[in-house]
Amino acid sequence: MKTNKINRWFQAVLLAVAVGCLAATPASAQPKTGTVNLKKVFDGYWKTKQADLQLKDRAGEFQKQSNELIENYKKANEEYKKILDSASDQALATEEREKRKKASETKLMELKDLEVQIRQFDNSAKSNLGEQQRRMRESVLKEIQEAVAAKAKAAGYSLVWDTAAESVNSTPVIVYSSNENDLSDDVLKQLNLNAPADLPKPAEVKPPSGSGGKK
Repeated sequence: MKTNKINRWFQAVLLAVAVGCLAATPASAQPKTGTVNLKKVFDGYWKTKQADLQLKDRAGEFQKQSNELIENYKKANEEYKKILDSASDQALATEEREKRKKASETKLMELKDLEVQIRQFDNSAKSNLGEQQRRMRESVLKEIQEAVAAKAKAAGYSLVWDTAAESVNSTPVIVYSSNENDLSDDVLKQLNLNAPADLPKPAEVKPPSGSGGKK
């Protein structure tokens, strides 16, 4: 959250500097500028959608494994309760009750180990998904920036503004734009030239029935 605020603050500062430079430049020498809506291009790029599907598939795989761990925990917990109840059965000999009591203690340790495994797996899964998402986002943004740069150079623009950018106060950086020199549609069209006809759909993973168990 703090990082986003810092990034927005820098965006605002850079915008102020850029505007100041433009204002100080003679009208005849002012650079030709264009605009692009990076959010629109990012969301509409087929590789973004493909990356999203891949992330959902990976998340589904993790969820399936997590559900299996939870089911194992539930079964172990039921076994523990049965052993613990039987250890209090007065109809059994004292020696047998002690034996079952020790067995319940062993099963309790197994339960605690399973709890640790579930927590560690969930943390690892979240970390892996976050890292995969970061890499995919950086890769997609790099391709978009390269496409924007190529279009801008071809059109003779020396500067391109992102109309989707927000300031540190979450207000639009670009208050108004006629979109006369907007590159969004052209860039998006170019990026989607080689888009596959049908993107695969992510596998749907349903949680086990009554899975309100331990997490």
